[in-house]
Amino acid sequence: MKFRTLVFVLLCTAPLCALAQDRGFGIGVILGEPTGISAKYWVSTRNALDAGLAWSFRHKGYVHIHADYLWHVPLKIEGVNQLAFYVGIGGRLGISSGSALLGARIPIGLVYWPQSVPLDLFLEVAPILDLTPATEFSVNGGVGIRFYFR
Repeated sequence: MKFRTLVFVLLCTAPLCALAQDRGFGIGVILGEPTGISAKYWVSTRNALDAGLAWSFRHKGYVHIHADYLWHVPLKIEGVNQLAFYVGIGGRLGISSGSALLGARIPIGLVYWPQSVPLDLFLEVAPILDLTPATEFSVNGGVGIRFYFR
C-alpha cells in the first residue's frame, strides 16, 4: 500500500517539476568505480557542481570523495530532448585507515533528463592524476541517477 501511495504522489507532482534539470539540487547513486552517493547542484543553466561519496573497489578499503565543476553543452539530436555533454575539473580524496590519496579529476560524460520527472541519468568517465602518496594515473567511471528537489 505504501508503494502505491508513493507512486501516486510522484505522478501527481511530476508535472510541477517538468522543467529540465538545469536548476536545483539532485541526489542519487553512481554505480561503477566508485559506487556510492552522487549529488549535483546547478549554479546556472549550463554549469553545475557535483560531488560523490563512495566506496572504491580499485583501492580496497578506501572511501572515495570527489567534487567537480561542470560545463554542459546541450546536444541537438533529432527526436531526443534534454541530452547534454559535459566536461569538468575537480579533485578527489581517497581515505583509508592510515593512508590517503589526493588527485585531480577531469570528468567527461553525458546526462539525460526526462521531461516529465525530476530525474537525471548520467554516464561518466573521469581520468585521474593522483598526486599523493605517489604520482599515478587512473580512470573512474560509472552510470547513475539523481532525483531533483525544487
